[in-house]
Amino acid sequence: LWPWLLASSGLSALIQLVTLPFFPDSPSYLLIQKGNEEACRKAIRKLWGEGDHQSEIDDIMKEKGAMASTKTLRVLEVIKERSLRWQLYILMTVLTTLQLCGINAIYFYSFEVFHTAKFEEYLIPYVSLGVGLCECLSSILCSTLIDRFGRKVLLWGGYTLMSSVLALLTTTLSLQHRFFWMHYFSVILIFLFVVFYGIGP
Repeated sequence: LWPWLLASSGLSALIQLVTLPFFPDSPSYLLIQKGNEEACRKAIRKLWGEGDHQSEIDDIMKEKGAMASTKTLRVLEVIKERSLRWQLYILMTVLTTLQLCGINAIYFYSFEVFHTAKFEEYLIPYVSLGVGLCECLSSILCSTLIDRFGRKVLLWGGYTLMSSVLALLTTTLSLQHRFFWMHYFSVILIFLFVVFYGIGP
């Protein structure tokens, strides 16, 4: 079953490859990059149907004007630019914490935790699949929550909850040989960690 499951990702890639030529180009690309207003109007009509889309074209023109007045910076220029210093620090912090948040360790050691929890050998891959499904569903949930709470709240909340879950997971893994139910609690914590990761970072 696993070879077929891995091969299924190729099916979606094939569908995209076949259908991509039939999709219109982005209206903003046609107007800003190509400077072709007629093709832009045609793409808008194809995407959004017939009607008056002048306001959308005006928005794209404003974006084009803003881009023309903005200087393109190289990497070293971005690093040296004082006005961009805080944005750069924030970006580096978010990306660093994303790499060091522990999700890779969770995925790496989850098989061992499931095995210690006395799951049958043939069930463990499906439980691992459930962990991945949890992350996928929580990411979808995040897209609805981000408009309501904002990115900052989700980041702080996600990292706080993930830290709490990791502290509890460390405790349960340390005590798993004393109490038989600690194995199952560890499994629940792994699922919770993945959910909070998907919603937060």
